[in-house]
Amino acid sequence: MTDFRRLTGMFLAAIGLTLSAPQTFAQQPDRGDEPGLIADDGYQLEPEWQKQVVYFRTTEAPGTIIVSTAERHLYLVQPGGRAIRYGIGVGRDGFQWQGLVTITNKKEWPDWVPPPEMIQRQPYLPRFMAGGPGNPLGARAMYLGTTVYRIHGTNRPDTIGTKVSSGCFRLVNNDVADLYNRVPVGTKVVIRQKPEL
Repeated sequence: MTDFRRLTGMFLAAIGLTLSAPQTFAQQPDRGDEPGLIADDGYQLEPEWQKQVVYFRTTEAPGTIIVSTAERHLYLVQPGGRAIRYGIGVGRDGFQWQGLVTITNKKEWPDWVPPPEMIQRQPYLPRFMAGGPGNPLGARAMYLGTTVYRIHGTNRPDTIGTKVSSGCFRLVNNDVADLYNRVPVGTKVVIRQKPEL
């Protein structure tokens, strides 16, 4: 009888932990946004996420950006069936999107003003943060259409290749500065959730 009582107690405790887990997780900070953290510029990306020129078949014109959230790569289409491929961090589950937009603005060391929806989900975030090395937007930002989303740098290079953002696409600072210098305002950006066949 004592064993039965002990097992019943453990079972009820496990149920209690399971029921309280969603609230606990909801209060955990988003590890993808750490205001004030200075990026480790010596961080070495895995080869899969490093910038490289690759063969790339597309009907899009050279100069077009194609974001593949499924692959966690951003492609800048080049002439001759090639593209510059960058490793990126993408939106976590429930925050991924697709569409066709253009780059409507570009900023170096941008200020960060988290949108109200983000503040509601993560009330611990600052309401404003000046641009600089500790800013989660990193060294550069390219604004996508009229959305709240951007292609930007990061102070968390370890998040490249992962699904952690609230819908933006992040690159390491060296890569976002490289991309920034290659594309003008008005650049076409195609965001795809599934790879093309």
